Amino acid sequence: MAPRDFSEFFGQEELVGEGRALRRAIEEDRISSMIFWGPPGTGKTALGRLIASMTRSRFVELSAVTAGVADVRKATEEAALWKSRGKRTILFIDEIHRFNKAQQDVLLPHVEKGTFILIGATTENPFFAVNPALISRSRIFRFQSLKDQDIEAILKRAIADGDRGYGHLALDIEDGVIEHIIRFAKGDARIALNTLEALVDAGERVRVEEGLVGSQSAEAGAGMTGARTPAEEKIRITLKTAEDVTQTAPLLYDRAGDQHYDIISAYIKSIRGSDPDAAVYWLARMLKGGEDPRFIARRLVIAAAEDIGNADPMALVLAEAALRTVEHVGMPEARIPLAQATLYLACAPKSNASYLAIDKAMKDVEEKPAYPVPPHLRGTGYYGAEKLGHGAGYLYPHEFPGHHVAQQYLPQELEGTRYYEPDPQGFEKTLRERLDELRSKAKR
Repeated sequence: MAPRDFSEFFGQEELVGEGRALRRAIEEDRISSMIFWGPPGTGKTALGRLIASMTRSRFVELSAVTAGVADVRKATEEAALWKSRGKRTILFIDEIHRFNKAQQDVLLPHVEKGTFILIGATTENPFFAVNPALISRSRIFRFQSLKDQDIEAILKRAIADGDRGYGHLALDIEDGVIEHIIRFAKGDARIALNTLEALVDAGERVRVEEGLVGSQSAEAGAGMTGARTPAEEKIRITLKTAEDVTQTAPLLYDRAGDQHYDIISAYIKSIRGSDPDAAVYWLARMLKGGEDPRFIARRLVIAAAEDIGNADPMALVLAEAALRTVEHVGMPEARIPLAQATLYLACAPKSNASYLAIDKAMKDVEEKPAYPVPPHLRGTGYYGAEKLGHGAGYLYPHEFPGHHVAQQYLPQELEGTRYYEPDPQGFEKTLRERLDELRSKAKR
């Protein structure tokens, strides 16, 4: 059911809608090297094949799943020969992210010299999966998951098309089946069409005679003993059949790809934003997609320190407990402590004061000299330290009221520098009040 022209290409209006730059370039045969990036089943390969049918260039299609360096070199040699004869070549490489760096490097000089025009299709973020040199010489077009109305249009075209679809069959599709396929496909046209094909195969074959339905029969006319009307077969597809065929919904998630980074980002930002419902949803997406629960637990530990910190010190304790529990228990039970820790962190008061403090201190360490330790703070646990003046003048805080005494702890050159500024949130509010009191006494 590959589209033969733009009237049969559904979705991606922002890329190939009427008057869009990419569509004009295709229609006017002004193609340059480009990368199509997006989820499966969104039209990347279909658009590549549509270009093949509309361009005056030679069109060569390779799949990085099955092709190797030898196939690429053969394609480039043929492209160079055709170029010498005045004809361009478009090399379309599906799943280009599956080529390793060495394989991608083979393409680069030919893209630079114009031996061929490269169109690569990938489900992975090209900034991670494609060599920077190729990216710099290509335009990147991002494809989005198809909308429900796009999937519906594709299904209806497949049902009606007598040459390439099921228009030559008598399909009896129960109400609700198309809507069920659309929900199941989740924006993936390939899944939608494969599901429709499976339902046609699994549908109930019903004998239908002209004018009558089912197992009933009728005489063709009075006095014509045994004569029957022409019969045909209908394929009945019920909602129950559709539900049976689609018991396991597809889930877009790749532990090493774009979805991995996007969903963990959404998860952490939901915790930081104090939205427990969103946080547990993204947690479920990762777990259902097969993400390593230990990875999730480690991110929880980081979030507890970075985004909650001393506003609720128990957050780090609970996150660390979740990490240890996951290591001992494993899935599927590990989902429960992960959910508990996720929800606690999302509901906890927030402070990034610890994160800001260490980063500010690290910046000073990187950019300023390595100032000497004040003599009164230097170690005294070895023979001769006293003769060097180490520890001289040090005041032992436990010998003073409130177990505190004002003295210089930073290097002299950094006196008065403030790294930690507690937020008035949760328990950190108490710390702030105590620190303000101590700093006030120190000034006196």
